[in-house]
Amino acid sequence: MAALGWLTPRRRSATARSVLAGEAAAEAARKTSAADDDAALLTGTSEEAPEEPVFPVAGDVRAAAFFDLDNTVMQGAAIFHFGRGLYKRKFFERRELTRFAWQQAWFRLAGVEDPEHMQDARDSALSIVKGHRVSELMSIGEEIYDEYMADRIWPGTRALAQAHLDAGQKVWLVTAAPVETATIIARRLGLTGALGTVAESVDGVYTGRLVGEPLHGPAKAEAVRALAAAEDLDLDRCAAYSDSHNDIPMLSLVGHPYAINPDTKLRKHARAHDWRLRDYRTGRKAAKFGIPAAAGVGALAGGTAAALALHRRRR
Repeated sequence: MAALGWLTPRRRSATARSVLAGEAAAEAARKTSAADDDAALLTGTSEEAPEEPVFPVAGDVRAAAFFDLDNTVMQGAAIFHFGRGLYKRKFFERRELTRFAWQQAWFRLAGVEDPEHMQDARDSALSIVKGHRVSELMSIGEEIYDEYMADRIWPGTRALAQAHLDAGQKVWLVTAAPVETATIIARRLGLTGALGTVAESVDGVYTGRLVGEPLHGPAKAEAVRALAAAEDLDLDRCAAYSDSHNDIPMLSLVGHPYAINPDTKLRKHARAHDWRLRDYRTGRKAAKFGIPAAAGVGALAGGTAAALALHRRRR
């Protein structure tokens, strides 16, 4: 299958479809976050922040953090793990599972998103969920997270996200994965919410089409820009984290960009622009800037342990 034009590596400005995808993702994320806040108020289950937040600047409500998901927060690609879970529940046949397995193997070996494989996976996912209710997929997604995703969260990245939460800042996932899947992961990690690809639904049933295009590349930047405007955030005070050069548009929007487990192109770009880098695949520091202060040698160990303990309690 030939890759679509918007996925080719050449530089380009956001298209109208990118803007539509970004705005749709931002709107969906804010609605979900507001619903979660209301539920927490009703049930009294919202957690208290630690007494002594260290990083980043505490109380800066106009700052937030944006985290890519695949290979930044979680090992592998969420859409592939979701596909495995759907196969287990007989949503599709073995030949589709073989394709998902091949795509996942490629992702792990290459360490970067391959346009043809990612597009093929999205097309497959859309055809699989067409006609199913959104509520059904959300319920199944909770089970799939426990089965295939919970143990693949990078503790180091999780500690960085927790540091922003401890400082009183909102933390959002920004991913090409379906917004429903991304929202489940964000909730399980205690994050604010998620910006993800929005699949069209009518009366709560998936139509098999997208709103705009997948939240990838320029569309991610548009989603962050739209959310920042709606939330009255100052992007110069915000942070963004990603492993992929495809997310350079998003990383370039904020005042504090970080390359996490970077691919070769992002590593080169980050070094050229003095961005901070961190590689959790080997546990080594990837550049002279190291990692943010709260994730220093001692704090990282403590933050990781706290994050893992919090994660175990929520499972």
